[in-house]
Amino acid sequence: MTRTDWNDYDWQLIHEGPQMPALHMALDAVITDEVGAGLRPPTLRIWEWAAPAVVIGRFQSLKNEVDPEGARRHGITVVRRVSGGGAMFVEPGNTITYSLSVPQALVHGMSFQESYEFLDAWVLQALKDLGIKAWYQPLNDIASEAGKIGGAAQARRGGAVLHHVTMSYDIDADKMVQVLRIGREKLSDKGTTSAKKRVDPLRTQTGLPRETIIQRMVDTFAGMHRLTPGEIGAGTLAKAQAQADEKFSTVEWTATVP
Repeated sequence: MTRTDWNDYDWQLIHEGPQMPALHMALDAVITDEVGAGLRPPTLRIWEWAAPAVVIGRFQSLKNEVDPEGARRHGITVVRRVSGGGAMFVEPGNTITYSLSVPQALVHGMSFQESYEFLDAWVLQALKDLGIKAWYQPLNDIASEAGKIGGAAQARRGGAVLHHVTMSYDIDADKMVQVLRIGREKLSDKGTTSAKKRVDPLRTQTGLPRETIIQRMVDTFAGMHRLTPGEIGAGTLAKAQAQADEKFSTVEWTATVP
């Protein structure tokens, strides 16, 4: 296999209305499989959330990551994704989440670390254009002087790589620590449990609405690579909905012990 370049491809943008958490998990899997099979061009998908969620990594223990009572109290759905990495706490409008589904040839011969940095380079440029001094922090973080902005995760599936990132726009830290066990430890380590009510690096550092930041990100990507608006499509949506129902919303999948 020869390594390809970003500009060897016509890229597709998918940015549709809010979807439920389990469907997002399934869409990532199905779209990436379609890209790997050559049924769909390499895709940048920007997520909108229809409900709050905790998304745990493929190899995490549900019991270790999530406080079930806190999740129940706040009406938060817990789902497990197909990629590795850590747990993320999401409320509609409070994060910017995107996925890249790319042919494996694009990162052929790269280490995991190199591929993370390579696939996030456009985002660092977008943040720079927004006046944020951000950098890639191995293995999978996007950091700034005000702290961590986002985290990435990857899964290799057939002929494709799924790379997705969640960045904090305006997170309710008090709620997060009632739902995520690990968040509690991290915040108390820093003595910020009560002092810092919200974690909002993108909102604070840009002063811009979430929609504006997303549009700037898309503009940056489109300025660097050939990007055309696309859609999920009825067939893909049906396939993803079936996987969401049969797999991603089941206790067997979510509570599996890796």
